[in-house]
Amino acid sequence: MQSLVLLALAGLGAQLVDGSLGMAYGVTSTTLLLAVGTNPAAASATVHLAEIGTTLASGVSHWRFGNVDWSVVRRIALPGAIGAFAGATFLSWLSTEVAEPVMSVLLLGLGLYVLVRFTVRGLRTTHLGQPLRRRFLAPLGLVAGFMDATGGGGWGPVGTPAILASGRLEPRKVVGSIDTSEFVIAVAASVGFLVGLGTAGINLSWALALLAGGLVAAPIAAWLVRHVPPRVLGSLVGGFIVLTNTRTILRSDFVSVTAPGSTAIYAAVVLVWVSAVAYSFREHRRAGRLTDGAVEPVEAGSEASAQ
Repeated sequence: MQSLVLLALAGLGAQLVDGSLGMAYGVTSTTLLLAVGTNPAAASATVHLAEIGTTLASGVSHWRFGNVDWSVVRRIALPGAIGAFAGATFLSWLSTEVAEPVMSVLLLGLGLYVLVRFTVRGLRTTHLGQPLRRRFLAPLGLVAGFMDATGGGGWGPVGTPAILASGRLEPRKVVGSIDTSEFVIAVAASVGFLVGLGTAGINLSWALALLAGGLVAAPIAAWLVRHVPPRVLGSLVGGFIVLTNTRTILRSDFVSVTAPGSTAIYAAVVLVWVSAVAYSFREHRRAGRLTDGAVEPVEAGSEASAQ
């Protein structure tokens, strides 16, 4: 019972992050399941089963708050579903010994990408309103869907920063559109795992616990997306994913590191993580001050011209 409560809390926390940042529910939840020794394919299958409910609730919540661009959802969802089905069947064929380090490396790479992308570059807001073309969204969806199924998460970490980097869609609509389209990806991945695994290894009670936490968090996250600084949250999530999967890799049979060496690596990761969060927060505050300074003269000039 205690493990189910902890999983529900993990699902709540992961959905709060995912719904407000557009990523990390699958990566965070899968990382936690791997940390307690779950088979990689079964961990991804369990998380995607829970995501069918959480993404549906999240999509409805984002729609209610006006955070969804349906043209983006239509263009990215179908290629994403194809990639997710292919990734799920591919992961199902891998042996556990091969799949665990492969998944951890994928998750580590995604975590590094999120950490660097949000810490160093922040969010691009130029070219707002320009259309996102199918020739960009279709291959993006295919790759993100494949990464999502094989890595236990990746739809958001790949899709959200790529669309944000284009500067063509405001951040809250990027998050809402990615979260809404993820429902289709979760269904496709779950079907792929059922074809590859059947129900073997899928823990239904764990999936329901993750789902329960996610359902509570979905409407809160859709509201928070208007208020939480995505740059800071991206650094927080990226660092957490890097630290957790570094631990998994160091404890695998494929890596031989002494205890002092592991401690030094953990300390270095934590130091980089804390520095990244502090830098992101400082840059967010600085950007806010610059924006305030740029707006005030315009408003004063507007009042003068009106008089």
